[in-house]
Amino acid sequence: MNLVIIIFFCFFILLLFFFIFLFLIFTIPLIFWGAIYVSSKEEKIKKMIELAEIKSGEKVADLGAGDGRLIIALAKKGIEAYGYEINPILVWKARRNINKTELRGKAFIHWKNFWNEDLSRFDIITVYGIGYIMKKLEKKLRKELKNNARVVSNAFCFPTWPQIKKEGGVYLYKKTDRL
Repeated sequence: MNLVIIIFFCFFILLLFFFIFLFLIFTIPLIFWGAIYVSSKEEKIKKMIELAEIKSGEKVADLGAGDGRLIIALAKKGIEAYGYEINPILVWKARRNINKTELRGKAFIHWKNFWNEDLSRFDIITVYGIGYIMKKLEKKLRKELKNNARVVSNAFCFPTWPQIKKEGGVYLYKKTDRL
């Protein structure tokens, strides 16, 4: 009887540690590194690039660049693409993905918080944010971006900034002197 209780107790403790471990690996990244990483689907990446209307010589910033797949796709179009990511694991993965390509010097990933960066040098901003950041991000971009800069957002729209286009859950915005 005592052996059954000990085995049950050990099993219970192991199960408890397992759930604590699961809880920690899903909440610690949220606390320290922002939103949960969800990669953009290939068709969304193609749509974002199409709506961005890329021109030669432009520079693009991807806010929350994740594993770098969007900045790689943008750099393949011939422009300089800079990704900002605060999760060090994803930065490492993005750098690894960039190094596998011939895009060194065209695609860059920065382990930085984009909220602390001046984005005025970019012609295009891409973002796959989350609903609760969009109001604050709208204010930042309206303040910092130069006229005619474009913003392409996957899935989430800005609360007051009028969209130029919406296709397949991807939104295009343009900074004008009126905004």
